[in-house]
Amino acid sequence: MNKPYSILLYYCYTPIADPEAFREEHHLLCLELNLLGRIIISKEGLNGTVSGLKADCDRYMEIVKADPRFAKVDFKVDESDKHAFAKLHVRTKAEIVHSGLLHIDPNVRTGIHLEPKEFKEMKDREDVVIMDMRSDYEYSVGRFKNAVTLDIENFREFPEKIDALKEELKGKKILTYCTGGIKCEKASAFLLEQGFEDVYQLHGGIIKYGKEAGGEDFEGKCYVFDNRVAVDVNSVNPTVISKCYVCGTVEDRMVNCANPVCNLHVPICEKCGWELEGACSTECKEHPEKRAYDGTGYYQKNLNGYNPLKGFNRRKTSTVSK
Repeated sequence: MNKPYSILLYYCYTPIADPEAFREEHHLLCLELNLLGRIIISKEGLNGTVSGLKADCDRYMEIVKADPRFAKVDFKVDESDKHAFAKLHVRTKAEIVHSGLLHIDPNVRTGIHLEPKEFKEMKDREDVVIMDMRSDYEYSVGRFKNAVTLDIENFREFPEKIDALKEELKGKKILTYCTGGIKCEKASAFLLEQGFEDVYQLHGGIIKYGKEAGGEDFEGKCYVFDNRVAVDVNSVNPTVISKCYVCGTVEDRMVNCANPVCNLHVPICEKCGWELEGACSTECKEHPEKRAYDGTGYYQKNLNGYNPLKGFNRRKTSTVSK
């Protein structure tokens, strides 16, 4: 049975002359379409992940792509039985993904885009190195077989890690990948800037690779930034690579520690979850602020009077009908 909701993941590097004005316009559009999620807007483009009823998401994609600035947006679409978010946030920032590489414009120079089928055909060659552009907590639950991972908590740490890898990568073709492709745009451009010659990126990231190439040789699950936390992408040779943080058994069930002061985000098996009441340690189990555990390890954020229209100086008007 088809599920009634869609989850969209997308980005587009394109000049936006007045990000704040566009932010307000775009926020109102999302409200009209009853979308929830997170969208970042900057002078360099648009980056978002939202959820909504299929018809509303289809309309959103139609409106976005009708704007010449975003005609090339490649939407990754998943089905869902409910919203993947509790709120809508549309914000302006200096970059659509924080890298610190403000001088790089992926529209001028970036790595060669490989479609999933091309990536699959190329990834196992002897002269190729597959490089994961994501943070440690993301690749800990899933990554490509034999991928080089970087010990980083945030993507902005990526540039300083490259020097240490120059000898290892010398003379190799570098295939970069991330969740949806956005980090690879600047990462591959930075690698070219640093003197690497053969640099490629997986177009559409892990999500598109799962849909179009069966996810072959992606081990574990793909971490995503919505209420699902991690999703299956490999329908060819799936495996589990992560282990329970407490007992070390094979486990890919990601939870947040029930102690909100800790809030560690790690795999914890069902048995340890119930024994520690959702905590990652005995100390956290005994913490006076520990949250009640319901078996999921997911804690819905308090809406705290959340009002999606807060900050607007005019009444909501219909942008969909325009």
